[in-house]
Amino acid sequence: MARLLIVDDAAFMRRMLADMVEGHHEVCGEASNGLEAIEKYKELLPDIVTMDITMPHMHGIEAMREILDYDGNAKVLICSAIGHKQKVLEAMKTGARDFVVKPFQREQLLDAIARLV
Repeated sequence: MARLLIVDDAAFMRRMLADMVEGHHEVCGEASNGLEAIEKYKELLPDIVTMDITMPHMHGIEAMREILDYDGNAKVLICSAIGHKQKVLEAMKTGARDFVVKPFQREQLLDAIARLV
């Protein structure tokens, strides 16, 4: 059972992700922007971070860069909309381990997490 940090600026999306992994993984924390994600990562040291790309204050790719600078072994799973294809590719080049495209099904999310565990 992996410990997850869920990062998304939309509260409903954080809740949906948490509901999707319930019974399979533990949600150890949530963050609503990139700055919060970095703080929570350092505090909680989760096994996997689910990261949205477009967020206020600091976008997901920049937050992921800082998390990876802090911990080169961090596992980041990008969860972003199809309209952000270029950003998803940039995230993968930056160090994201995998991605799922919104909207996604529960099994897609669980499969992506399983590949990272």
